[in-house]
Amino acid sequence: MHNMTRRRALGGAALLAASGSLLPKPAGAQGAAWPSRPVRLIVPFPAGGTTDLLARILAERLQQRLGATFVVENRGGAGGSIGSDVVAKADPDGYTLLMATIGTAAINYELYKDSITYKPADLAAVSNVSNVPNVLTVHAGSPTRTLQDLVTRAKSNAGGLTYGSSGNGSSLHLTGELLKAEAGIDLIHVPYRGSGPMLTDAIAGRVDMAIDNLPSSMGHIQGGRLRALAVTSPKRSPSLPDVPTVREAGLPGVETVAWFGIQAPARTPRPIIERLATEIHAAVTEPATRAKIAELGGEPVGDSPEEFQRLIDAEITRWTEVIRRAKVRPD
Repeated sequence: MHNMTRRRALGGAALLAASGSLLPKPAGAQGAAWPSRPVRLIVPFPAGGTTDLLARILAERLQQRLGATFVVENRGGAGGSIGSDVVAKADPDGYTLLMATIGTAAINYELYKDSITYKPADLAAVSNVSNVPNVLTVHAGSPTRTLQDLVTRAKSNAGGLTYGSSGNGSSLHLTGELLKAEAGIDLIHVPYRGSGPMLTDAIAGRVDMAIDNLPSSMGHIQGGRLRALAVTSPKRSPSLPDVPTVREAGLPGVETVAWFGIQAPARTPRPIIERLATEIHAAVTEPATRAKIAELGGEPVGDSPEEFQRLIDAEITRWTEVIRRAKVRPD
């Protein structure tokens, strides 16, 4: 009798253990909480440009806030499409993120429509990190003092003036196309592989004008190597209060704002998306981080996934129209 009772007890315990495995587990029992290992932040452009600079500022703060390593990995090429494709096809586990731009998240779908291997639905919006104006500059020895000077010169040198951008089909290139259409001038576009080599030639005077995101040009402007003609934002940049906007220069149709945000692979668990958005908002609104972004000429944002997705959708529509009107094609 004693043995039978003992066998029943053991059988019940075994059944309870087996059935327990079918019951919902506490959150902590489903695996280590995110992030429990290094997170890759893919920058789809070479090091040294605005995307890279902002990514490194953000990665440092997220690393400190979340207690996990954030590794910035540069995967440039095809206007940012190569790095974006890496993230679009990555496991949706929160350990591979994209530092997206106006180019990768909006422009490239039309520009590279014949070759792009991912679609908007393959990437989930997390948060817009920073808005950044573009800036139009000339080398320090240029006779051009204002944007209207440049327009006047261009009209008297039809097809003779050049402008550099970080690449064919980039938002900077398309800003130049907006300038040509708005001012009724012709300019020769000189595409480079990133802002670094473009700025080297701009400082040397090998192009008549450069169009760049303000952060990567800021040091050269402040150092007197480049002269800023105008910023493309709706209002003047606090970092360059004496530099007029394109609207103030009489060319409101050239207003553009570059933006840089975080995207993740589609199907990334919603709790991870929301946690990231919350931490990004907290990080970019910290006074020290705001100051770093402001030094680069950027404006911190840190919005919600829904707000960032609405921006992406609107920008896809806008830049698709610009590309088709200007008949821009990739290299």
